[in-house]
Amino acid sequence: MIIGAVEETLRWEGKRTAFVICDMWSQHWCKGATRRVAEMAPRINLVVTAARQRGVLIIHCPSGGMKHYEKTGMRRRAQQAPPVKTKVLLKGWCHLDPQREGGLPIDDSDGGCDCQPRCRGVVLRPQIDAIKIHPEDAITDSAEAYYLMRVRGITNVVVMGVHTNMCVLGRPFGIRQLVYQGQSVLLLRDLTDTMYNSRSKPFVNHFRGTDLVVEHIEKYWCPTVTSASILGGQPLRFKNDPGVRAQR
Repeated sequence: MIIGAVEETLRWEGKRTAFVICDMWSQHWCKGATRRVAEMAPRINLVVTAARQRGVLIIHCPSGGMKHYEKTGMRRRAQQAPPVKTKVLLKGWCHLDPQREGGLPIDDSDGGCDCQPRCRGVVLRPQIDAIKIHPEDAITDSAEAYYLMRVRGITNVVVMGVHTNMCVLGRPFGIRQLVYQGQSVLLLRDLTDTMYNSRSKPFVNHFRGTDLVVEHIEKYWCPTVTSASILGGQPLRFKNDPGVRAQR
């Protein structure tokens, strides 16, 4: 049990809520990351299906993969959202903010691949097929996500996908930038992962490394929930996770 953890029940109106799926590519350059994405994807699909039925806007954000969707109505929906002026500049990437947060609890300076031997693969950037894209959804990898939220009066955002220490925090549709814009943000902590090599500091297993980054996000940026809050049952646990995930 994390000391000082606080639980609160939130009830968000569907039409004022968006679910953002971050960089769930069909293939990552790291085989381990690709494997864990494939494990998460069916559960993410169940979550967004349930949310969609409640009137939630689903925003698919496979960064760098927009060419795969350029002729779709879902892509045009995001492109047609009118830009808005923001008090805090929306950046292409938002780095660690030393004025707001401490350093990350893991060393990811080597790229974070936990495989042996280290991977040298390529990224295939369309979103993994197990996550279905519906006609009423939106597709983007830019500030369009926030513009679309603004035009629809969306103030609540649930973020899922990969990776917590990188894109989930840093992308223009990621946690840091959404928080800067005043959105109420939650991370779906069992449907995310971290690029962390367990042979780097703090020398814990990969899944504990993810827990540490999730705790960092909870401390400095936003609360977290699990998919069990939406679907019931138990949160997702990766097949190779050797221990119980951090309890909250």
